[in-house]
Amino acid sequence: MQEEVESKSVNLAVRTTTVTARVLYQALRSYVQDTKNMAQSYRARQQTKQQMKLTKQQIKAAGKNAPKRGMQTVKQLVGQGQGVEKMEIGDSGIRDFKRIANKYGVDFAIVKDKNSDPPVYNCFFKARDVDAISSVLKEYSAKQMKKKERSEVEKPSILEKLKQFKEIVKNTPRKDKEKRKEQER
Repeated sequence: MQEEVESKSVNLAVRTTTVTARVLYQALRSYVQDTKNMAQSYRARQQTKQQMKLTKQQIKAAGKNAPKRGMQTVKQLVGQGQGVEKMEIGDSGIRDFKRIANKYGVDFAIVKDKNSDPPVYNCFFKARDVDAISSVLKEYSAKQMKKKERSEVEKPSILEKLKQFKEIVKNTPRKDKEKRKEQER
């Protein structure tokens, strides 16, 4: 009991020339008013913290429920309930296909076919994105054709050039340098 009284004691300091009942009353009144204000501000801070928690939770929930864009898993794609179509893509240039599809804003999923010996990739996309996929395929095929044309030109490798230069250096006649030591007097 004594400890409770001690923990609840309050120090009150007032500047005055004489201590009267009125001065003491005003000091106690201002103290009570300050404690009420502090309690209100504490409650307001707690409410804002709770509101911030709620808004963060609402943002997370909205983010989970929002449809994903671009590359995703087949499960996510089918889960959107808009129908799915499939097409095969060769193993070369998958990265190019992803870039172009993201550029056109197409939702797609790429899955590797494990049963085929040369790797074959299946691209699943939404049925409503057929027009966008056709333009993606046009751009993708044009890019693949450019790559094939570049490879057909066949630039000689640096190692082959180096071997050629070594042969040229080997076949050039060398001039023997005569070493003479002259004594100076």
